[in-house]
Amino acid sequence: MSSTSVVSPSFGDLALLPAVLSAVESLGYETPSPIQAQTIPALLEGRDMLGQAQTGTGKTAAFALPLLSRLDLTRREPQVLVLAPTRELAQQVAVSFSRYGQKLSGLEVATLCGGQEYREQLGALKRGAQVVVGTPGRVIDHLDRGSLKLDGLSALVLDEADEMLRMGFIDDVKRVVADTPKEAQRVFFSATLPTEIERIVNRYLVDPVKVAIESRTTTGENIEQRLVRVDGGAKLEALSRILEVEPVDAAIVFVRTRAACTTLVEQLTARGVNAAGLSGDLDQSLRERTIQRLKRGKVDVLIATDVAARGLDVPRVSHVINYDLPQDSEAYTHRIGRTGRAGRSGIAITFAGFREGRKVGWMEQATGQKMAEMPLPDESAIRAHRDDVFHQRVIASLTKGADEQRALVERLVAEGYDPVELACAFAALARADEAPIGRLQAPRKERAPRDGGKPAGRRERGGAPSEGMIRYRVSVGHKDGVKPGQLVGALANEGGIEGARIGRIDIRNAFSVVELPSGLPSSILAKMARARVAGRPLEISEDSAPERAPRRRRDDGDAPVRRRERA
Repeated sequence: MSSTSVVSPSFGDLALLPAVLSAVESLGYETPSPIQAQTIPALLEGRDMLGQAQTGTGKTAAFALPLLSRLDLTRREPQVLVLAPTRELAQQVAVSFSRYGQKLSGLEVATLCGGQEYREQLGALKRGAQVVVGTPGRVIDHLDRGSLKLDGLSALVLDEADEMLRMGFIDDVKRVVADTPKEAQRVFFSATLPTEIERIVNRYLVDPVKVAIESRTTTGENIEQRLVRVDGGAKLEALSRILEVEPVDAAIVFVRTRAACTTLVEQLTARGVNAAGLSGDLDQSLRERTIQRLKRGKVDVLIATDVAARGLDVPRVSHVINYDLPQDSEAYTHRIGRTGRAGRSGIAITFAGFREGRKVGWMEQATGQKMAEMPLPDESAIRAHRDDVFHQRVIASLTKGADEQRALVERLVAEGYDPVELACAFAALARADEAPIGRLQAPRKERAPRDGGKPAGRRERGGAPSEGMIRYRVSVGHKDGVKPGQLVGALANEGGIEGARIGRIDIRNAFSVVELPSGLPSSILAKMARARVAGRPLEISEDSAPERAPRRRRDDGDAPVRRRERA
């Protein structure tokens, strides 16, 4: 695969459509990035392509600009289809197409992903959207409904292909690729090239141009990088402990989705943390007010998504905490760059489970630094910290003087109470409002495979649900041909939560049982219930079955099936 960099002096040399070039120039872009310089000429020629590049290298423009330049706007039907693994990424790609095509008269872009009303999506398709961007599950749903037809498709783009494989979308991807016209141009982008991608490439791409872009190594010598091993159900308690013990001036806590941003702000506020959110839902005026509150010390903890935090520079930010892992190493370097700016020192703390070691390795490679593993404060450390804080308050009170209380104390001593016992009673009263210390679930280590192959997938083994999790029943099972990865992808996309936060999955014959984090808002569960897998809505409901159900005959529709699926 070629990795030679071809530098173009300007976008004007790339033979883009004049209206597209005008939009690019109005956005302030002057010089193509390496991946844009290498891919745009080949894509304008209609060549199939296999690109290896991380998000953040400019690859969206690399395929969007040439594909927009090749559209026939007189045709009111899908001509470009882009598949992305998550709703957030699909929405970002759709916005990019709209911005780059803002001067193309008659351009319509449709976004097909979970968490949106079907009415809006159906309306865009009926208006004859030429560009369709979506997640695999929702795209297949529209194909099954007949609302999306690919007969006139001229280009298919598979974005973040390796991420889709990790989320279990391989069967969906194969279905969509197989449904596209054989003569359609096919463009696949992947940060890595696992065996499954190579198989798809060999099967579906014709004489592809191959481009590899090395990710830039960014160092943050003045940023101390730490790693906390914690699973999804224990993240909130872990974050609360860190915010209490660490000498935080101000912190930015990064999450992946807008829904997670809203939920975490509510949870931290309930615990007495002075928190606010910054996501794509905020208009510009509210965004500016939130940032000003952070700068002035009115807000101490800002919960933000990657897109909303672009360009954020607040001097008092001492800590960046990656509550959810970023999509890629480029996003990681951008996140931690919100602290330690202009020569100041900063601390970056990343939450990761044992199953996420591969992503942690990418981040360490991107910065050229090893993350120091950081143990979470235990109960004794929390109590010792609170004692130190109270000790300082007492010393400060003695320094200022507390004569107004002297008469009361002298009266109690005169009544025969021991001064030390009185001091203990006063301390207990003064500290009565301290929050109780929550339980912290130990992270689950990844179980080694028995046969030396891939780690075993999520499997239900009976007993109580994992700590911090609740079991839910969904209405699809083995009889529907469902796989664990399909459930993970559908629930993550519809609910706007990270796939790693979804726990064990037990697929039965007529239904499945899934562990989800406790405390999910009813609005998130309602969105998950509308998700469709294998053409059926999930109809999610809390599982009220006993922990260990009695064995049933093999012909019972609810009996477990012996064969277990890998996640």
